[in-house]
Amino acid sequence: MSTNNAITEHYHHGALLTAIETALADSGKTLKDVTIEDLAPVDEFHIGGRAATDHLLAQLSYPAQGHILDVGCGLGGAARYVAKVFNHTVVGVDLSLEYIETGNDLCKWLNLETAVTLEQGSAVSMSFEDGAFAGGYMLHVGMNIADKSALFNEVSRVLKPQAYFGIYDIMRQNDGVLTYPVPWAAQENISELATIEEYKEALVRSGFKIVKVNDRREFALQFFQKMAAKKQAKKAPAALGLHVLMQQGTAQKIQNMIGNVTNGLISPVEIIAQKIS
Repeated sequence: MSTNNAITEHYHHGALLTAIETALADSGKTLKDVTIEDLAPVDEFHIGGRAATDHLLAQLSYPAQGHILDVGCGLGGAARYVAKVFNHTVVGVDLSLEYIETGNDLCKWLNLETAVTLEQGSAVSMSFEDGAFAGGYMLHVGMNIADKSALFNEVSRVLKPQAYFGIYDIMRQNDGVLTYPVPWAAQENISELATIEEYKEALVRSGFKIVKVNDRREFALQFFQKMAAKKQAKKAPAALGLHVLMQQGTAQKIQNMIGNVTNGLISPVEIIAQKIS
């Protein structure tokens, strides 16, 4: 099995749209009154969810009504948020055809299908023209991409000169054996973690300058503490959440990720970069 097929298989659900529809109904919502906020618990698939998205976007100086790229868009939750709240048009690309098809249906539910376009494809070989986008971002994507230079070369190609690109990925902090499964990989064979320095070096080689680096470990630990407090209070989990995506094994994957962060092996990190020319 190729690496891309293994990654796609890892994220495959089989009946994702139906599962989301069922969870919405269980939460008392219908397709007529569903909002971006209702969908955020399932389609912001990264540590900290919407709060993390907001924190990254606040540091990106996109032009007004810009044409923005979402690399590894998943279901397109961040893309829809960027389009609706910041009045940009957004194009997302992701390997998973199921995520893309489901995400485009979610766009229709929210009447955002003209502002957001989601396409199936590889982040290291995108179909877009040179200089097509005024800015871009990626949220928890690089952990499944081995060749960071190929990734950032391709991102640089499709961005306009001086465009900002925001990264929020889980990165290697210290040597040591990680505990699997985690949300992005059932086992080590599709986990492609890299250090902050490796990210920075790949970005610079691809024509970017590094504007800012933020280690978000403390934010993550606080987020995990809030999750634990809710569980200890025995609050019933919301009908719509990441368990809808990850199905069986959700609790173990999240527990292992928390342990790996707590033990200092990995951490979510932001990098703000700008294409030089």
